[in-house]
Amino acid sequence: MFTGLIQGLGYLQPQGPQQILVKCGAVPFWEDLAIGDSVAVDGVCLTVETLIAQGFVVSVSPETVQRTTLSQRLQTHQAVNLEPALSVGDRLGGHFVTGHIDDVGVFQGLQQTDTSWELSFAVPDAIARFIIHKGSVAINGVSLTIADCNDSGTHFKVAVIPHSFANTNLNTLSPGDQVNIENDVLGKYVAKLLHLPGPPSSTAAMPEITTDFLATHGFGSL
Repeated sequence: MFTGLIQGLGYLQPQGPQQILVKCGAVPFWEDLAIGDSVAVDGVCLTVETLIAQGFVVSVSPETVQRTTLSQRLQTHQAVNLEPALSVGDRLGGHFVTGHIDDVGVFQGLQQTDTSWELSFAVPDAIARFIIHKGSVAINGVSLTIADCNDSGTHFKVAVIPHSFANTNLNTLSPGDQVNIENDVLGKYVAKLLHLPGPPSSTAAMPEITTDFLATHGFGSL
């Protein structure tokens, strides 16, 4: 479990068949890492298998390669965001992030304001239903709040404070770049419990949530 608060940047190098070397340099949590620990790499939960000088080796499954941007990061040598797993008693400053990427989105552009950077993204229909105004989303592992979105959720904006913009790889994005998207896990479980239509690959529309709908699904009178 993670919070989406990035603690350092690293770079990826191929290490062997389905293995990646994560060069993390002098990130704050480096000295406390142990074999078997979980680290979110650009939002992807990976397990430390080998520790080396200022880095660690992880294995990635074909599913992970297909569903995330890690293979692109290997090719472009762009920085990746790093966050260690939560310890019992740690502060929860972001939101609950599992490190399980739902799909890949596309960065569309940014605009600087007096207090932040506004970044725009597009996501596939299959995960757009979980994009809601003032909801949570993790982009490349960064916990962010959705500032604005269209009705379907396929396009949305987030406001990134200067500290987060300067200390994550969000400042390296160019229009058209792909990013890892993890929707709010609470929203996904609510959708499952309410029997909303279709698996994650479905493009079916979400039904209108009315008082009658809630009563029918066990929420009683309102």
